[in-house]
Amino acid sequence: MTNPGASRRQLPLSDARYPSATSIDVRDQQPPYTPAEPRRAPHGAPNVLLVLIDDMGFGAPSAFGGPCQMPTAERLAEGGLRYTRFHVTAICSPTRQALLTGRNHHSVGMGVTTEMASAAPGYTGIRPLSAATLGQILSHNGYHTGAFGKWHQTPARDVSPAGPFDRWPTGEGFDKFYGFLCAEMNHWYPVLFDGTKPIEPTKRPEDGYHLSADLVDNAINWIRDQKTLTPDDPFFVYLPFGATHAPYHVPAEYRERYRGKFDHGWDEQRERTLAKQKELGVVPQDAELAPWAAGVPHWTDLSDSEQRAAASLMELYAGFAEHTDAQVGRLVDAIEDAGELDNTLIIYILGDNGASAEGGLGGTLNEHRFASGIPDSADYINAHDAALGDATTHAHYPVGWALAMNTPYQWTKQVASHFGGTRDGMVAHWPAGITERGGIRDQFHHVIDVLPTILEAANIPQPDSVQGIAQQPVEGTSMYYTFNEPDAADRHRLQYFEMVGNRGIYHDGWMAVTRHGTPWEMVQDGRKYFDDDIWELYDTNVDWTQAHDLAGEHPGKLRELQQLFLIEAAKYNVFPLDDRMTERENPKEAGRLDLFGERSTVTFHGPGLRLTEETAPNVKNRSHRLTASVHIPEGGATGVLVAQGGRFGGWSLYLHNGIPCYAYNYFGLEVHKVAAPTALEAGEQEVVLDFSYAGGGVGKGGTATLSVNGEKLAEGQVPATIPYYFAFDETFDIGCDRASPVTDDYPVVDNAFTGTLHRLRVDLADDLASDIGAAAERNRVLSSYD
Repeated sequence: MTNPGASRRQLPLSDARYPSATSIDVRDQQPPYTPAEPRRAPHGAPNVLLVLIDDMGFGAPSAFGGPCQMPTAERLAEGGLRYTRFHVTAICSPTRQALLTGRNHHSVGMGVTTEMASAAPGYTGIRPLSAATLGQILSHNGYHTGAFGKWHQTPARDVSPAGPFDRWPTGEGFDKFYGFLCAEMNHWYPVLFDGTKPIEPTKRPEDGYHLSADLVDNAINWIRDQKTLTPDDPFFVYLPFGATHAPYHVPAEYRERYRGKFDHGWDEQRERTLAKQKELGVVPQDAELAPWAAGVPHWTDLSDSEQRAAASLMELYAGFAEHTDAQVGRLVDAIEDAGELDNTLIIYILGDNGASAEGGLGGTLNEHRFASGIPDSADYINAHDAALGDATTHAHYPVGWALAMNTPYQWTKQVASHFGGTRDGMVAHWPAGITERGGIRDQFHHVIDVLPTILEAANIPQPDSVQGIAQQPVEGTSMYYTFNEPDAADRHRLQYFEMVGNRGIYHDGWMAVTRHGTPWEMVQDGRKYFDDDIWELYDTNVDWTQAHDLAGEHPGKLRELQQLFLIEAAKYNVFPLDDRMTERENPKEAGRLDLFGERSTVTFHGPGLRLTEETAPNVKNRSHRLTASVHIPEGGATGVLVAQGGRFGGWSLYLHNGIPCYAYNYFGLEVHKVAAPTALEAGEQEVVLDFSYAGGGVGKGGTATLSVNGEKLAEGQVPATIPYYFAFDETFDIGCDRASPVTDDYPVVDNAFTGTLHRLRVDLADDLASDIGAAAERNRVLSSYD
């Protein structure tokens, strides 16, 4: 019996070949048949744990000098290596796609987040089959593979019960998936998937539930099962947390650990962090703080009320970070208890982009509200201090803290041109494969280098073909050479960066960059032309932090690097550049396929369906009708017929004490309600909600009219509506309202309709605002993308 696929370059490995039968009776067979060996990983291949933290800057974790205590990261760094020049793509989905494919984000169609995908090759949001994932490669090579947490690489239109499921985690090489597929998640009441099955946790916050702990519980149980049943096979666990992305949801005890610890403000915090970074050796002794971003107030510019609000939001974030790291610690302990820690390669990436500035200059209790241009006052934030971190808040800290959490670098998430957006701490721990303990590695590396590193550590070649598809070259450079050679020369010498028009090119220490946009500015005054962008030049061989612009001193070098950027950008599908954000939410304007397309009506049969905003009927900025055909039992009924969004923005058609009601929640600021005068009688009933949109642009108001069996019963005005997005972490629900409630008329859970919902029909008018003009309003820029 032979297996010619053992070279591992053609995946999957070919089936075993048996000799022909030589007898009629199996007892006379020569040679006797023996069982086929299952696919095995190479001898000695390590287990792999790949941990990814969301929205954390280089200067946040204590392992890299920051104020957020992360003892697990410190423990792993002290037993392994800290990487000080590790880079990501400046935003969520692109980093994750690059991480799992080993290719630049535009090479695999993920130039932006999945919700902003377009038809351009570098921005489709669809991974090409010629770029197999790390999960696929390891699975085909005998690893058990599990992913737990935030995915956010599945094309937006595919996230529904209709699929297709080939680019869900279980279609991309993972035997097990438990987590969510969108940009962010409510950590108290998440809407999750187990494989492709929608689920909600059975435990609740009052029982001690928290999403980060739940993810780790599932990962621990899965590892134990694998090692019990197949102890000789290695595992690959991918653990991408939803934390520390907003909303900052954390147990109060963790927030309280930091009470008063940020009253000194962000300017002093930068100084403290830089001093600690020099002490740890993660920046040179001559490193300087990069320039402060123009337009961002210094701490002393704030009033006492503004300082308290800003400090409280930072306390919350730090507690969130520490709590997340504690969950990683539980997983590491479980691996150690299983006797597997020495031969487990742990790569702990402390951020998928730089710290986020998407909370605005003052911070917010609802990032979606701020993204639509509605800031929260300091007094408003302080009035809700006791609630910070619980399910009634969706908090995000101010820009000043984002800049401080990116110490010593400048700028933030989204800004791919500067290290504040792209440089994050990374820890590698593998006692069986890394001899040094507590080492520092200063070689330049990028997130695309993780896949080839893991393959080299496992002695698995990069495949030439997977499932019959020839593979495009892996574009990353293995970091394996640095594990036991601290002074090895850099091998990753050239790297482009681009995100929504922010651009950079690195070559042998020199870096030319241009910032195209400002993440926290909500409105763009017309189109900004790329040719007008101002380029800067840095020699990071001597200026580690991009503190000194040399463009005026070395114009020839700048031109050389600008030309190099053009070459790299053309090579990797970066062109055409696209700085649109709000417009790309609309599939028609973005140029991507939409699940509902041009359909103006859809009928849902019975309760239970859960859809993301991208796969639900789009009722925003247009007139629409909701028609619910129901049976009311004797004694009446209550509960939700259909709802979208939640307490931070959304709408709901429901029965309250038997009375038909409609509620429109405007960013959590106001809830406008329309209610019938009496409860529905027993029997078959048809409840209709007509929403007549005022038109004239996006986010305008409308009139809500309730009718039952053709009789108009109530009418009310909704002065303004949510123009672009209800919420990333909420859903369109038939027969209940999941996650957070649109209105307090019903509970967070146990709000399902208690009658019988036969059908729910949605009819859409053709007055979608993006179809009728309002060009100036369509230039408003959301910055709440992951």
